Amino acid sequence: MLIFFIDFMKKFDLYLLRQFFGIFLMALLGFVSIFIIVDLIENLDRFIDNHVPWPIVGSYYFYSFPWFVSIALPMSVLIATVFSVGGFVKRNEWTAMKSSGISLYRLALPLFIVGSIISIGSFILDNEWVSWGNEKRFEIDRDHVKRRSRHKLKNVLNNIFLQKNSDAHISLAKFRIDKKRGNDLAIVQLHEKAIKQRIDAKHIIWNQDVSLWQIKDYSIRSFSLDGKETAVVISKKDTIISLGFSPQDIQKQARSPEELDYFELTSRIAQLKSNGVDTLRWEVIRYMKISFSFTSLILILFGIPLVVFKEDNSLSFGAGMSVFVIFSYYAFIKFGQSLGFNGILEPILSAWLGNILFFAGGSFLLLRAKK
Repeated sequence: MLIFFIDFMKKFDLYLLRQFFGIFLMALLGFVSIFIIVDLIENLDRFIDNHVPWPIVGSYYFYSFPWFVSIALPMSVLIATVFSVGGFVKRNEWTAMKSSGISLYRLALPLFIVGSIISIGSFILDNEWVSWGNEKRFEIDRDHVKRRSRHKLKNVLNNIFLQKNSDAHISLAKFRIDKKRGNDLAIVQLHEKAIKQRIDAKHIIWNQDVSLWQIKDYSIRSFSLDGKETAVVISKKDTIISLGFSPQDIQKQARSPEELDYFELTSRIAQLKSNGVDTLRWEVIRYMKISFSFTSLILILFGIPLVVFKEDNSLSFGAGMSVFVIFSYYAFIKFGQSLGFNGILEPILSAWLGNILFFAGGSFLLLRAKK
């Protein structure tokens, strides 16, 4: 009897998951297609005004595809949950299962496992492909959609900090990207935590012909291992020198957090903090890259009880409520993010606010649902 029950449950799990993935894939394809069409219509005048070749437009949407998939995943998961479980209720299979002693929690188990796998996949997608795709499509927007570009780089960067290796710390008060000109350079070379050399310059200009920096009003100081100054060069004149970095290294400072993955953000935040820069916005976005990955799992938790509360009208009620849940969920995510950006909540709490509220709400509904 036990073996028969186990075999029946395996077949039931496969039956449920086949329905879930069938609906999930169709919903995912539908949402991504809608996103691409709507975005193309919205951007069409920008592409035409800037005479963007169609192959470049195709590349833009190729690089946008991972981002659209990432946004569509939670919505597709919720739709698949509502319609697969709602189908059980509509065909009275749920009534037969309850009479056989199968609880709602047992029905939800394979969906929770799948939701966990999708959440892990969402994190990998966001950090391996979405960040990469955002960087590429932002570059296309900057290079080809110059008029009315949505992702323009700042022309002037302030308070720049670079760390080419563990021994070299570089700071610039200001840098103009278009002229490749900077002010107030300071480079500190360390040796076993002691200063080995320090370079200060009032002005630096990139010399394209020799791919080196031209510095003016500069000083170069060398130090012994015990910290004593051993040599000093001070000059008001210009000289050509290699500083160990290029304008491209500086321009990376202008990349938005959306172009960086979780690990790049972590490294960037540590670098900024070590130089005394406020990292509040960066930290919120970094925590968002983790919290958003759990959206699919939480929406499964929320979606299951939606279709068992009103068994007589489960599908229509669940479908209507799923739209409300999706928009509410994204609204709370944005609300928490804004609270974090403004320093009202701690970065980790602001990033997880939507997840915490909807996890609590989903758990409450699941406990109150008809078992």
